[in-house]
Amino acid sequence: MAGVRGDDSVMQTRVLGSSLSVSALGLGCMGMSEFYGTAEEAEAIDVIHRALDLGCTFLDTADMYGPFTNEQLVGRAIAGRRDDVVLATKFGNERRPDGRWVGVNGSPEYVRSACDASLQRLGVDVIDLYYQHRVDTTVPIEETVGAMAELVAAGKVRHLGMSEAAPDTLRRAATVHRITALQTEYSLWTRDPEDNGVLETCRELGIGFVPYSPLGRGFLTGQITSPDDLEEGDFRRHNPRFQGENFQRNLDLVDKVREIAAEKDCTPGQLALAWLLSRGDDVVPIPGTKRVRYLEENLGALDVKLTDDDLRRIDEVAPVGAAAGDRYPDMSTVHR
Repeated sequence: MAGVRGDDSVMQTRVLGSSLSVSALGLGCMGMSEFYGTAEEAEAIDVIHRALDLGCTFLDTADMYGPFTNEQLVGRAIAGRRDDVVLATKFGNERRPDGRWVGVNGSPEYVRSACDASLQRLGVDVIDLYYQHRVDTTVPIEETVGAMAELVAAGKVRHLGMSEAAPDTLRRAATVHRITALQTEYSLWTRDPEDNGVLETCRELGIGFVPYSPLGRGFLTGQITSPDDLEEGDFRRHNPRFQGENFQRNLDLVDKVREIAAEKDCTPGQLALAWLLSRGDDVVPIPGTKRVRYLEENLGALDVKLTDDDLRRIDEVAPVGAAAGDRYPDMSTVHR
């Protein structure tokens, strides 16, 4: 069994863009504050500390998670250990303190104010990687990235990133300032970046690729066998892929992944992460978890080696478009 990563394991590193060195697997912190049911702050901080101890130093948060409380949590966790961390956060999905959605905001004024607020919540002087969380179609991307570039010039941000941006948008953004990383959903059940030109464009422009939800929002771990396994308040209960016939079809897909994982003597989640790591040295997944044991299990994916035959079989059971259901519920009424 691939097992878990121990303290004596040496963490692999990868480079995003041309110069940002990060741990080969990062840690998504979103679920520690919202969306995935309840979480305990003390346990969440333990997870972050354990990640840093094991060399998993690429931490991912955003101002909208909580909202705002996830950045504060990460800030408390890294206090006194800032030099150990490559810190990524995001702006652009504007929310009120009570959680209400305002909309996507890419105005230069908002870029500046959001960055200052994030720096304060995180308790740091500089953000290593600052993403535009979603593209604001009402503001030219050149204006948004221009304001982000000013943050680099001011020493508040080291590298710029984008999230869920289309190829043409990436190209336009890159004419204003170097884009170090693109973050978008990518996993065995969301292979869209291979099919829509995004991954190809990133490589053309020298942009690193950071897959979020690399475990299919937990589905690919094999630990979710019924919608009842999800807590009340867990947003996945309203996700199309976790509902009705889609749930069973996706469960069938996971069963096939589980079979290959058993032959490789690893968990389904480790196989899913190892597959992503095999897609290229410019790919750095950021699985999230609220439990130390799952963190250690995820990091065990670094020890799973996939052969060409393994990759062929995985392609057969989880081809592009294999997952049933849309990635998100209808969001047309969310942003007001």
